[in-house]
Amino acid sequence: MTPPTPDTSPTWDPQQYLRHADHRARPFVDLLARVPDLPREPARIADLGCGPGHLTALMAARWPTAHITGYDNSPEMLARAAAHAGPTPGGGTLDLAAADATDWAPTQTYDLLISNATLQWVPGHTDAFPRWVDAVAPGGTFAFQVPGNFDAPSHVLMRDLAASTRWKDRLAGVLRHGDAVHTPAAYLDRLAGLGCAVDAWETTYLHLLEGDDPVLDWVKGTGLRPVLTALADDPAARDAFLTEYATLLRAAYPPTGHGTVFPFRRIFVVAVKAR
Repeated sequence: MTPPTPDTSPTWDPQQYLRHADHRARPFVDLLARVPDLPREPARIADLGCGPGHLTALMAARWPTAHITGYDNSPEMLARAAAHAGPTPGGGTLDLAAADATDWAPTQTYDLLISNATLQWVPGHTDAFPRWVDAVAPGGTFAFQVPGNFDAPSHVLMRDLAASTRWKDRLAGVLRHGDAVHTPAAYLDRLAGLGCAVDAWETTYLHLLEGDDPVLDWVKGTGLRPVLTALADDPAARDAFLTEYATLLRAAYPPTGHGTVFPFRRIFVVAVKAR
């Protein structure tokens, strides 16, 4: 789920995003494994930033009778997620709704509010924690995962290139900054202060990617979307940026005999509300 930037709201490409679906799914599965039993059945679950919906659908296996709602602000992602909507095999339901995490205010109570790789797009997202925790049932869980790799070469090189003399006039203010997310300790402190029992941790995955320019292919589905959107009306400029950026990425992430190793740090938080 992506909020507006000063100049543009990134357009999402579900097909590009899903090119690395297996790698992208693992953090969500690891997050879900740490979510405790929910306080009631059938459970009411909100997935804030559901994207193409394939991960949202996984929760129906854990909580078969649950009413699950996936929220996203991307029409393209919601259209792709529609394939997963409807009755679930265990007797529950999965539906979808358009919503933007920057101003989403829950109107009902959830047993689980979960968000996967979304909050990094929301400036000041910790300011929303009080109203989101208020919407979690006693004994329920607020859980999220965000990338913690904004100081990695893939992001630093992208920001530096966008700020260079050639590109700064076109791309000023488009990209997120290195402080887009907080430390696990900061998240723990914020949510513990709201009365939650908090489990916070970080993991660095070593994704082994295949193919030509695989790191570029990865970021074209996520972090590079604001640049691709900003340059969409000028294909020559878009291709020129991609050529420059690809050259930098090849040097930062050289291929090996086993593939290209792409380290990716992620931050996880599971906060259980007091009963």
